[in-house]
Amino acid sequence: MLQRILRTDNHPGLLLIRVALGVVMFPHGAQKMPGWFGGGGFDRTMTFFQNSLHVPAAIAFLAIAAEFFGAMGLVSGFLTRIAAFGIAVNMLVAIFAVAGPNGFFMNWNGKQSGEGIEYHILVLGITLALMLRGGGALSVDRALSAKN
Repeated sequence: MLQRILRTDNHPGLLLIRVALGVVMFPHGAQKMPGWFGGGGFDRTMTFFQNSLHVPAAIAFLAIAAEFFGAMGLVSGFLTRIAAFGIAVNMLVAIFAVAGPNGFFMNWNGKQSGEGIEYHILVLGITLALMLRGGGALSVDRALSAKN
C-alpha cells in the first residue's frame, strides 16, 4: 500500500506544480498553525472555526494540519498524494461552506461579500493531478520508492 502512495515518475512538470502549490499554501497554513504572516495561530483559528463556522474540533484540527503540514509535504514531495488530498478536501469545504455563495470570480474590486471559487477550482485541479501522478522529480516520495 505504501509503495502505491509513494510511486511516481521523474516528470519535472509534477515538480513544478507540486512546489508552486506548496509555496502558495504554506503561508495560509502558517497563519493558522504558528500564527505567522499576520495569522491568528492555532488557538485563535480553532476558536474561529468552532465558534464562527461551527466546525467540530477534530475537523478544524485536520483542516489546519492539512494546510500547514500538507504544504510542507508538497514542497518536499513527501507523501504527496496524502498532502494533496488534505488540501483538496479543504478546498471542497471552502467552496461549499464559504466561497460558493460569492460566485465564481475572485473579489478583485471589493464589490462582492467575499472571494469566489475560481482559486479553489485551480487548486483542486492541481491536487487531482498530484493525487493521480504523485510528486514527480526531486520528491522524497520518488527517492523512497526507488529504494524499495
